[in-house]
Amino acid sequence: MRTILYISHGGGPLPLLGDLDHKEMVSKLKSIAVEIEKPSSILVISAHWEEGSPTVTSSQNPRLIYDYNGFPAESYSIRYPCAGEPNLAHSVQKNLVNQGIDAQVDDHRGFDHGMFVPLKIMYPAADIPCVQLSLVNSLDSQLHVNIGKSLAKLDWDNLLIIGSGFSFHNMHEFFSRESALAKEKNYKFEQWLRDTVSDKNVYEKERELKLVHWDKAPFARFCHPREEHLLPLHVCYGMATRAIDDVYELTIMKKYASIFRWTQ
Repeated sequence: MRTILYISHGGGPLPLLGDLDHKEMVSKLKSIAVEIEKPSSILVISAHWEEGSPTVTSSQNPRLIYDYNGFPAESYSIRYPCAGEPNLAHSVQKNLVNQGIDAQVDDHRGFDHGMFVPLKIMYPAADIPCVQLSLVNSLDSQLHVNIGKSLAKLDWDNLLIIGSGFSFHNMHEFFSRESALAKEKNYKFEQWLRDTVSDKNVYEKERELKLVHWDKAPFARFCHPREEHLLPLHVCYGMATRAIDDVYELTIMKKYASIFRWTQ
């Protein structure tokens, strides 16, 4: 059995600092970790790492990358000393290469906050080995679905896959005065996204096409001026290639957001 999650990971390190606008998200991630079987290993596709080709961390003892600015001093002393899992990293690379997708391993890069923030919430003991997979900097949505499909048969018992992004990611709007129009735009895209991944009455090719052409959805570019926080969902969908089993509707930083789950 394995679980695939697409999560909205919130704003930088704020979920770990007691920020009230992340209380609902923190609570939901904790409850999901209790609901599912404790994984043997974790593969995270983070919105905060882009390379020319899919790249996997292969260090046995990865460092943390504090890839944010302007937060309190304690944000830069967060620790999450989990082990890496080089064998899993090489298995991910091999699966991609076998499907014709050039892929690399990187034994120097550490874990960014798209990985260590949600994992510190879900598994604070840091006792599960982890690897991180990059996005591809072309941001091609079909390619990211194909990456997921190439990993669908990844042979690793009780693996947890996390696509770590944010279903709403307009940085300007996070710090703008709230308006009814902005709220409506956020809501309509979120509903489109939830409907797209949850509707069990559509053919998978239709679902895939909707996700590939996500920018045609209502207010898509308002919610994602740049799509890097949405693309981890495309990888997750490619691995599952079916409707989700569960949706968790959240409000994070006063914006509608979602977490999606598949159980296989």
